[in-house]
Amino acid sequence: MAHDLVIIGGGLAGSEAAWQVASRGLRVLLYEMRPVRSTPAHQTAWLAELVCSNSLKSAALDTAPGLLKEELRRLGSLVLGMADASRIPAGSALAVDRERFARSISEAILSQPRITVVREEVRAIPHDVPTIIATGPLTSEALAEQIRQSTGESDLYFHDAISPIVDAQTIDSRKAFFASRHEEGDVGDYLNCPLTKEEYQRFHEALTQAAVVPFHTFEEPRYFEACLPIEEIARRGFEALAYGPMRPVGLVDHDGRRDFYAAVQLRREDQMGSAFNMVGFQTKMTYPEQKRVFRLIPALEQAEFLRFGSLHRNTYMNSPKLLRDTLQLRSRNALFFAGQITGVEGYTESVATGLLAGLNAVRLIQGADPLVPPPNTALGALVRYIAYATAPSFQPMNINFGLLPELPHRVRGKAERRRQMVQRALTAADRWRAEVGPFLGG
Repeated sequence: MAHDLVIIGGGLAGSEAAWQVASRGLRVLLYEMRPVRSTPAHQTAWLAELVCSNSLKSAALDTAPGLLKEELRRLGSLVLGMADASRIPAGSALAVDRERFARSISEAILSQPRITVVREEVRAIPHDVPTIIATGPLTSEALAEQIRQSTGESDLYFHDAISPIVDAQTIDSRKAFFASRHEEGDVGDYLNCPLTKEEYQRFHEALTQAAVVPFHTFEEPRYFEACLPIEEIARRGFEALAYGPMRPVGLVDHDGRRDFYAAVQLRREDQMGSAFNMVGFQTKMTYPEQKRVFRLIPALEQAEFLRFGSLHRNTYMNSPKLLRDTLQLRSRNALFFAGQITGVEGYTESVATGLLAGLNAVRLIQGADPLVPPPNTALGALVRYIAYATAPSFQPMNINFGLLPELPHRVRGKAERRRQMVQRALTAADRWRAEVGPFLGG
């Protein structure tokens, strides 16, 4: 059967794009190289597997991530719908049961009759059919070389890290307590492991002296600032962790105690609560050192790790030089890019670019003009950043209110300013959807 569109990569962006295209009556050939060839971060063959945290960040509508999620829901996002359906307690964050989430998306894609999934590595970019490349930050070297040749640009990269996962039965419940920071969400959303100053000092010293996996000789350490390895944060000063991922502010245990020097928060990995993720504890330490150092945390003295933390190289493009705000390659209309390879950072951001690339691929095939979301929406602000940021200093970016245009009038107070920006964005998104008409409705 002939296909109208090829999508390379079955992650969040590729899966979303495939769904949007197929939902509009076109036939999709979706390539995913796993399990024929895996990556340093993936563990399963599921489509849309989450390789880092199981949190899609805040769902609160007064935050930029929450605003982007709401826009995607209104645009009929498959991935956001499945995330909502597989949600587990995590305060104001949208965290998901990792396996249920990926399995449900995989089942939806595989059962869509207009999507054909092929499990093999694509080593060359097709030239005879419109294509979306959504291979993510772990693009295979063969395809990365093809992209370099097609764009005339060498790839950029940064190093991203994964947090460890702990077996729930091996956590000492006598030395930990359930609570959400500042009582946001339900009491049982996070399991907190408090430390005294002496315990923190011992942990900090061991962390800064621990052995780490060395970089290859051809690499230099480039970290994404929002995802620094825990040991890198520790090296910035004795209290860097206590004021960062281990800050105890807003935590109160069941006895009313709140005078902790530091605390490690653990977030559920699944709906059963059988495993917990160490929030913000991405690391480059060797596996033996992770076990030794993390067991210095009182509640984790006997912890068994279901997955150790790790570090991997992420590839992304110099998008302001190469991509339009329609996600088309400037030099080739029928070639689209989506996901983290475009320089967006984060799960929801990847979904957003996948959705837009899918919609615009359909428009291209139908002979219609591509869509550009309003700049005062979160989706519009995000694609405007990757298309028009300063190319020489381009860095991956999460959605944030700083990307959206300022309000035309002065507003006192950050909370009120953000409320008005959210209202403006949702109004613009709804108006845009109405103007485009039946197309966005699928």
